[in-house]
Amino acid sequence: MTIPRFLLSAAFVLASAPAHALDFKTIGAPSVILYDAPSVKGGKLFIALRGMPVEVVLTYGEWVRVRDANGDLAWAEAKSLSARRNVVVRTANAKVRGGADSDASLLMTADKGVLLELIDAQTSSWIKVKHRDGITGYIRATDVWGI
Repeated sequence: MTIPRFLLSAAFVLASAPAHALDFKTIGAPSVILYDAPSVKGGKLFIALRGMPVEVVLTYGEWVRVRDANGDLAWAEAKSLSARRNVVVRTANAKVRGGADSDASLLMTADKGVLLELIDAQTSSWIKVKHRDGITGYIRATDVWGI
């Protein structure tokens, strides 16, 4: 009797969730195919582009089960991920400020879906980020996904 693939995947995710909670990485290759199983013979779900943040929920040999900002789960080859950290803006008109305070000067407004490099996540409700144009500032942690 064979166990359906999705049940095995679900069991792996549930068993590993506490051990890998909040283990974020970034897609490091120019583009990566994400699969429904830990094999290149699995079904191709979609293509992830360089810089996309993902949460690693399970490691299985040379493969990792990842969750994206939409909550979708897929498998990727571990070698395609980078330790560099990015976050994605999840609210419209998120404010990037000169300091970790809502009264600090406004440096830029980021639309939903904008990628920002994570510089420092040590501040409790604010994180330090950098836009690809070089603007570095602070954004509310609740306005982004990937930390």
